[in-house]
Amino acid sequence: MGAKADIGWTTPGPDGIKRHVYAQHVGDQWKFFERPKRRGSDIEWTPMPQPPLEDWLELLDALERGYVRRRYPPEHIEAVRKRIRELFPEHRFR
Repeated sequence: MGAKADIGWTTPGPDGIKRHVYAQHVGDQWKFFERPKRRGSDIEWTPMPQPPLEDWLELLDALERGYVRRRYPPEHIEAVRKRIRELFPEHRFR
């Protein structure tokens, strides 16, 4: 992690153990990666082929906060909202 297009956060995993997650903007897609919260150079990031809704919402929140500081364009926010609607049609935005 470290590029400007990378956004990361810490969240509890399905087993209750904290995990680091980051999303990387590549082209017109977002790729998600995760690893346990433990530190160490031997712990590698694992790609997440199907991130859960909670991770998509964390990404959207980070983009909206970054937009206020002019860090991300509004197109990124709308693209993520559209992707959430496609993947999780049952989700309703406030």
